[in-house]
Amino acid sequence: MEGHLRLGDDPRRPDAITVNSRYLSRRGEPWFPIMGEFHYGRYPAAEWREELLKVRAGGVTVVSTYVFWNLHEERRGVFDWSGDRDLRRFVTTCAELGLDVVVRIGPWGHGESRNGGFPDWVLEADCVPRTDDPRYVELVRPLFEQIGAQLAGLTREHGGPVVAVQVENELYDQPGHLVTLKRLARAAGIDAPLWTATGWGHAQLPPDEVIPLFGGYPEAAWDTAHDGWPQQSRAHYFFGPGRDDDSIGADLRTTEVTGSDQSRLARYPFATCELGGGMYTSYHRRPIVEAADIAALGLVKLGSGSVWQGYYMYHGASQKIGALSTLQESHATGYPNDCPVVSYDFQAPLGEYGQFRDSFHHLRLQHLWLACDGPELATMTLVMPPDAPADLADRETLRWCVRSDGRSGFLFVNNHQPVESLPAHEAVRFAVELDGRELVVPREPVTVPSGAYFVWPLARPVGGSLLLSATAQPMGVLDAGEPVHVFCQTAGIPVELVFDAVTVAEVEGPATVVHEAGRVVVTDLVPGPGCLVRVRDASGARAAVLVLDAAGALTAARGRLWGADRLVLSERPVVIEEGRLVAYGQGSSDVRVFPVPDFATRSDGVFGLLPVPAASCQAPEVKVEEVGQAGPARRPVIDAASGRASAPTDADFEQAAVYRVTVPAEAFTGEEELLLRLDWVGDAGRAHVGGRLVADQFWYGPAWEIGLRRFREEIVEHGIEVRLLPLSEDAPVFVSPKARPAAYPGGSVLELRSVTLVPVPRTVIGEAGR
Repeated sequence: MEGHLRLGDDPRRPDAITVNSRYLSRRGEPWFPIMGEFHYGRYPAAEWREELLKVRAGGVTVVSTYVFWNLHEERRGVFDWSGDRDLRRFVTTCAELGLDVVVRIGPWGHGESRNGGFPDWVLEADCVPRTDDPRYVELVRPLFEQIGAQLAGLTREHGGPVVAVQVENELYDQPGHLVTLKRLARAAGIDAPLWTATGWGHAQLPPDEVIPLFGGYPEAAWDTAHDGWPQQSRAHYFFGPGRDDDSIGADLRTTEVTGSDQSRLARYPFATCELGGGMYTSYHRRPIVEAADIAALGLVKLGSGSVWQGYYMYHGASQKIGALSTLQESHATGYPNDCPVVSYDFQAPLGEYGQFRDSFHHLRLQHLWLACDGPELATMTLVMPPDAPADLADRETLRWCVRSDGRSGFLFVNNHQPVESLPAHEAVRFAVELDGRELVVPREPVTVPSGAYFVWPLARPVGGSLLLSATAQPMGVLDAGEPVHVFCQTAGIPVELVFDAVTVAEVEGPATVVHEAGRVVVTDLVPGPGCLVRVRDASGARAAVLVLDAAGALTAARGRLWGADRLVLSERPVVIEEGRLVAYGQGSSDVRVFPVPDFATRSDGVFGLLPVPAASCQAPEVKVEEVGQAGPARRPVIDAASGRASAPTDADFEQAAVYRVTVPAEAFTGEEELLLRLDWVGDAGRAHVGGRLVADQFWYGPAWEIGLRRFREEIVEHGIEVRLLPLSEDAPVFVSPKARPAAYPGGSVLELRSVTLVPVPRTVIGEAGR
């Protein structure tokens, strides 16, 4: 359906953004946004540019961010847009880096913020919030006018990066109010071609005024402390046309979800804004989310029809502490979950202090493919096989589907889900009919192992040749004088390429090439840096196929570098920035670059090898002194309203074990990050510098990392005080079985195993390869 949505630019505009019932378009071509959430107000402004470069390096093209009201107008009539709260500076920085922006303006946002982002005075006012009550609307108007002033000149009308605006969040039964907010925002100068609202929980949205955005999480910190896997999370590991997830925000919903009909959604493209990039830890539920949990969920949404991939969170952050109160969601403010006062790491692909997580690399692998094929994928529809799983309890049937336009497409397979492992499937082949031709993939049966998830191409062009099938995942096409189609091996399955023989004149390279029944079959490929085959089509034009091994593919980055479109393989995370390569972290392994730069003196296969010198990473030891022993483990405190365990209070931390950590000044070098890593077991921890709370954690297994550079001067002067509380054996909290203590001597456990400094050096490779 076209023209029914009250959204989009004037289509006569050369770079117009428009939307129909199936997908988005930009400049007259299908457009597939990849969106990552990063909260400017929860991160130091001095580090925004560096972190946004990391976000961009992960393949994200759109940054979404909440505008939390309580960060900007904690006291009524007193607005603060300075420092870390400088929305204008953040949006401008995104624009300078070529990133689009989605502003989630609220007024209510949630985001584990106190009162959902409302300042306390809003709740104390004589009005009915989140409705068209004129008294409430008049409270919102100045906020929107302030946001409008911040965004002046940054909207699309003025060539700015703001492509979408979200009004409210998780508002289920006030469609008229969403229209009011949209009109109010526009009157304040806030405008964009796209307007959105969260659609989960069968939200009643104003027809054709906003695009409903959906989500899905591998785990749910808002669930109870039960020992299993949240039921609704299972749905996100099955392919299918369903978009809704009525569990998101269910802990705050006051109205019942009724019905399951999603037919109304056919008017809108399948778009997401909250695919779980991880999960926060609430006090009562502390899950561990693995990289495969995140990437498999993302792939399932792509297979199921997503045309707008949005992650929450993509970059972790730290909650501010306000002038009047802390600003986290808590039992004290009527919420069913107690959250950390400061930490909002979210186990995200980029952590609370910019740490690169495994999920960053796994998602980037998908984003490299979408950067090339996303626009075509957006026009393709979902086709489910006749033997698809019948319900969410089915753990035996292999999960797969196809997205296709009838002529070509992609085959998606998912054999991974968290907690409840899926069995391997032997003797697997897939049969797909496209354009009157049956494709059977692979030619010989293979085993799809437990935990595998991948996408394979079907009837896709390689230059002027037609690649009918490939048992390898696409990673995009490089412009290297000839088009180079990059793939990676999946799940240990042997790679075979099958071409339509009519379209191929010759195949050259390290492989076995067989002609059979109108097809050219390429096998015996050894994926890696040297696995390049060249294909000459019937007209004589050439293209190439480069097949990487799975481990190498996870290290792949791509961008404009040293005057060419290049693929970089690096064991250390890398960011391409203004014609130079920046490598993060420790190690001294070579970087592989294709096409080979002129100054490379060595090679590995078709890649040039560039030595990256080991950065100076010998950190001095920290001095750790125990200055106070822990008292007995606190007795569980249950919140009367939610029935869930409440977090320790300031008074409880008076009984904590206290450690004084001294960090020598020489540990800080330049502007690079320095992490304090605490390997410990217990209940809850807090870190203070000069008496100020700077970090906290509900222990859940992984080491607690605290970025120190933002507190450098204070730490050198005062050191760090760490307070740790023991975990009681009978504490009514969920901790993953992967991390649970083996023993509770005396009924509780508290152990500080080690405290170390971990430098995160930045090594720059410039034009001369140094």
